[in-house]
Amino acid sequence: MGDNEDQSPGIDRERWAQFSATSWTNLMTARQGNTAEAEAALERLCKRYWYPLYAHVRRRGFDPDLAQDLTQEFFHRILKENYLGSADRTKGKFRSFLLAALDHFLLDERKRANAQKRGGGQVIISLDDEDAEGRYQNEPASDTSPEKLFVRQWFLTLYDQVLRQLKDDFEHAGKGRQFEVLKVFLTDDTGFRDYAAPAAELGMTANAVAVAVHRMRDRCRDLMHVEIARTVASPEEMESEIRHLLATLER
Repeated sequence: MGDNEDQSPGIDRERWAQFSATSWTNLMTARQGNTAEAEAALERLCKRYWYPLYAHVRRRGFDPDLAQDLTQEFFHRILKENYLGSADRTKGKFRSFLLAALDHFLLDERKRANAQKRGGGQVIISLDDEDAEGRYQNEPASDTSPEKLFVRQWFLTLYDQVLRQLKDDFEHAGKGRQFEVLKVFLTDDTGFRDYAAPAAELGMTANAVAVAVHRMRDRCRDLMHVEIARTVASPEEMESEIRHLLATLER
């Protein structure tokens, strides 16, 4: 998010409240009982965050088949057995709670160490074998702890959600090509003089491109606030998470 002014979170409580129809809210809904609405709420969480969880299981030393099996079982426990029933939004970040729950689950599974099919053979959420493991194999080698790698992958997943929504916005406005050309400027500092090439490619003036990039960054920042608000308990945590996300993207 190149410009300094774009990187200053500046989240007030009113704005945070506006954004916070959140993953925590989905989780609270899901705890209300075995209703279709509850199951749909938790399924949304699983679809949103499955990859950081799968990658964490792999980094814990489980092979691809078993990692997929365990990730499915974790989702099964969440969706069918109220495994996250003790979740309390006031206790902090959703990612921290989810990681602690996953590590606790993996510890239990190691102790159990049986060969029975987990989750009753049910596919809770579609995890394409090649996509999941292919993504994992493309991760850079690192001696960083699994916990820190989970946090990094979590934030990259959030940013991917932001980019998908931003792309949808541009395509809906008939500006899909503009998004593809200008998206590089979301995380790359640039001066006005550097807009000449994309301006020529898009048939725009350099000044028009500068304005478009500024608006894209503003929209990206707002979408980022929405994504992060889903997973935190307070405006202060939101500011901290935004700084953490920006630092992750700069690495």
